[in-house]
Amino acid sequence: MNLTRQFLEQRKDNALDNLRKADRFWLALRSGTINYAEVVKETQESLPDIDCDVVICGGTLGILLGAALQKLGVQVTVIERGLLKGREQEWNISRQELDIFCELELLTEAELEQAIATEYNPGRVGFLGGRDIWVEDVLNIGVNPIYLLEKLKKKFVNTGGKLLENTGFQSATISADGVEVKTDLGKLTTRLLIDAMGHFSPIVKQIRKGVKPDSICTVVGSCADGYERNETGDLIYSFTPIINQCQYFWEAFPAREGRTTYMFSYLDAHPERPSLDYFMSEYLRLLSDYQNVNLEQLDFKRFLFGFFPAYRQSPLKIPFDRILAIGDSNGGQSPVSFGGFGAMVRHLKRLTKGVYEALQTNSLTQKDLTLIQPYQPNISVTWLFQKTMSVEVKQKINPNQINNLMNGVFSVMERLGDDIMKPFLQDVIQFIPLAKTLPLVNPKLVLPILPQVGINPLLSWSWEYFNLALYSGLYPLGKVAQPLIKNLSPKQQYYYHRYLDAWKYGSGGDYIN
Repeated sequence: MNLTRQFLEQRKDNALDNLRKADRFWLALRSGTINYAEVVKETQESLPDIDCDVVICGGTLGILLGAALQKLGVQVTVIERGLLKGREQEWNISRQELDIFCELELLTEAELEQAIATEYNPGRVGFLGGRDIWVEDVLNIGVNPIYLLEKLKKKFVNTGGKLLENTGFQSATISADGVEVKTDLGKLTTRLLIDAMGHFSPIVKQIRKGVKPDSICTVVGSCADGYERNETGDLIYSFTPIINQCQYFWEAFPAREGRTTYMFSYLDAHPERPSLDYFMSEYLRLLSDYQNVNLEQLDFKRFLFGFFPAYRQSPLKIPFDRILAIGDSNGGQSPVSFGGFGAMVRHLKRLTKGVYEALQTNSLTQKDLTLIQPYQPNISVTWLFQKTMSVEVKQKINPNQINNLMNGVFSVMERLGDDIMKPFLQDVIQFIPLAKTLPLVNPKLVLPILPQVGINPLLSWSWEYFNLALYSGLYPLGKVAQPLIKNLSPKQQYYYHRYLDAWKYGSGGDYIN
């Protein structure tokens, strides 16, 4: 019996069955057999009436935007295929990023404090063969999803929002004056349809047409009680060389019910990649050494597993009017991050402002809405980082190459200080910190990665790096022009604000220290 079966088979939460279900989906993705249907169509017919301004499909993260828009007077309907409730596992984020909930008046300061379930310091960064680096106040807050979503749900409904639970999305028909949304419980009409259904939304699958993702991050882990020490966390850590063409990275932090630990790897969707069952067995095999604990002394509360796809063709270009993808549906997160809650919170103010202005100015064409989810060079440059942390199935490299490079890069950032390291650890890439770091990395560590990543990715990265510098210059110039926009039409002001947001977020100017 492998370790996965040994620890998951007898659980009452059907952990093993759920893992196997996820594994079947992972196999279909690797095999290129993901099915998709034509769920979005267009028509020349007009709609007789409009039920609401916005329909958001996918409530778990969609409720964040829905509540913010409803607060501004937009009439929003949120549909969720199950019950809209948070999971047991905390969402980790940095404290300063949570201030947006108070700024948008979604939570009071007291409610925000109550939403925080755990807090720890410091966090560790370390790699095999190097020394540990400790940082403060980075992704060290654990938010209680159950409390947060329940509070937002109540406020959304109390301000006039309509919530339809146990209501699955079926299809959408776009006309010149709105969208007819067909659900399990009937039809709705809206001016704008927002897709917050995640990576494998039926709308997203139709647009991507079954194309394999360019990158995958597999994640397995658990939350368990019984650890002797549980005061600090790991942001990214490794203690093994490359195993089976995978570099295992680890993350750990205190949780309400004990300690959460993850093992994750960056890879592609090659058919020969291992199953989630395999990764879970590896996780359990190595957990004892990682946390210096016997598995028998742990009381496992739950097991966690999944995979997160990333596409070079992101953010997703929606080919339709009146449809906007947000969060993981949009695919705009960095390929080295998990996306989800943190990415949604980071962009919540920008999305709220963009959607509100689009509705006010009737900027709802495909061209107009694309500006709300623009190209961001600071995300695009991270594709090279992902490439350096992954190994192709048939590739032969030094088993310690990735650890050696990571040790070299983080040693430089540590010397340069928190202003350089902290944004990077929070997945905010900025031109000046990057320009300071790269020249100081030992060339002996960089040269071996050139055959690993290939010439084309390097050339592509050079272009993204140039654009990162360009956006870093355009953003302050764009701000200088703000007093002049009062002479523009509302539509022109909408475009100005979208470009300014693109330069701000695309250069990492949204970073909050």
